[in-house]
Amino acid sequence: MKVSARNVFQGTISAIHPGAVNSEVVVKTAGGDTLVAIVTVGGVQSLGLSEGKDVVALVKAPWVMLATSDSGLKFSARNQLSGKVSSLSKGAVNTEVGLTLAGGTEVFAVVTNEAVSELGLTSGKEAFAIIKASHVILATPA
Repeated sequence: MKVSARNVFQGTISAIHPGAVNSEVVVKTAGGDTLVAIVTVGGVQSLGLSEGKDVVALVKAPWVMLATSDSGLKFSARNQLSGKVSSLSKGAVNTEVGLTLAGGTEVFAVVTNEAVSELGLTSGKEAFAIIKASHVILATPA
């Protein structure tokens, strides 16, 4: 599968919490991290999602926010993945930041150069990738 999303997580569904309109789908990634996705009930049905099923979770890099532990803030976003900065690719306005999680998975975020400076992001610095559950798209083989 070829996709334009920078973040592609292979995983297995560990739980589904159905709701009236949306369901919360919990995915355990190959690296041992957990991602939560909000999927419509119709989406769960059309994809045939169930516990134990392998899925691919997709997240575009601009949808990933970054924070450091000294931010003094708590976030409502369900996905808060801890890692260390592994790459910085600076452009004229934005920087692509790679964050390697404990299990080895790399997450990419595109943030402003100003944000990189304000957060003091350098190679090896600990940071969090923050991803809203509604920004996680699930896919299954056709």
